[in-house]
Amino acid sequence: MATRTAPTAPTASTADERDLALLDTLATAHKALSTEIGRRIVGMHSIVDNLVVSILSGGHVILIGVPGLAKTLLIQTLAQALDQSFSRIQFTPDLMPSDITGTELLEEDHGTGKRTFQFSKGPVFASIVLADEINRAPPKTQAALLEAMQEHRVTAAGKSYQLPEPFFVLATQNPIEHDGTYSLPEAQLDRFMFELKVGYPSKEEEQRIVTSTTGDRTAEIKPVLTGQQVIEMQHLVRRLPAPPSVVEYAVNLARSTRPGEPGASPDVKKYVSYGAGPRAGQYMILGAKARAAVDGRSVPDLDDVKAVAHNVLGHRVVLNFQAEAEGVGVERLVQL
Repeated sequence: MATRTAPTAPTASTADERDLALLDTLATAHKALSTEIGRRIVGMHSIVDNLVVSILSGGHVILIGVPGLAKTLLIQTLAQALDQSFSRIQFTPDLMPSDITGTELLEEDHGTGKRTFQFSKGPVFASIVLADEINRAPPKTQAALLEAMQEHRVTAAGKSYQLPEPFFVLATQNPIEHDGTYSLPEAQLDRFMFELKVGYPSKEEEQRIVTSTTGDRTAEIKPVLTGQQVIEMQHLVRRLPAPPSVVEYAVNLARSTRPGEPGASPDVKKYVSYGAGPRAGQYMILGAKARAAVDGRSVPDLDDVKAVAHNVLGHRVVLNFQAEAEGVGVERLVQL
């Protein structure tokens, strides 16, 4: 009787092979995305990379920069390159929560004469929502974004309405005007994965900007990824394994910002009122995984965590008056 030979175990499961193929697709798409955005946006390479990382992580971003640095154009261009619906909300002191989420309108059926309330969706019902100058609206209106950012849904008149997927809030804030502005609540700031500071362009970049924006041609942006591909890649990022040493490093970084921790540095105890919470560690790991993924790597390392740490921690560490008086920033307090 012939002996039956045991089948050879596959070197990688079908799921693993699919993930490796998706990693290659992501690395290629990342280069294409940067190229496509670069056809309209001059410079900002680091900002673009961090926006891509945040989107792959499923996180929201707040952009800090003076007017005229193309923050709005960048976000609109990103939406076009990802082939996603885009909505811009201009925050003003008289903006109401219903202006963001939507409201119920009384409609009459002309056939029967019956009147019913119908929900009219607000501008938050888009995949990429630009909250322009978010600090110009009062806290009550800013809070209207909280549920949308965290739960990806809106509740009105006791009913919940799901937002489109993928869903991202990209907010802008002007750091030089304080009249008529409101500080964002800490709870809302914590919902933003990154705080990115947009600086002035170099002289060469500014010359290119002036040349390209004063001509008669505007670069057309072609879609690089679909919404479904973005969702698949978000799931891929979460499936990537983070080594215990990398997780421990991220957690230690977050804990080192808390003045009550035994291992906190003298500067942290001197200048910090409240440190970063657990969400900081979560976002550092997600950001590290996303950075590895766009590089075509399946495992993040410590350098990936270091690359995103300041963007994650900067707006989560509450400095005291002494720190503000002495000009001490989070960059000095967080030892990478």
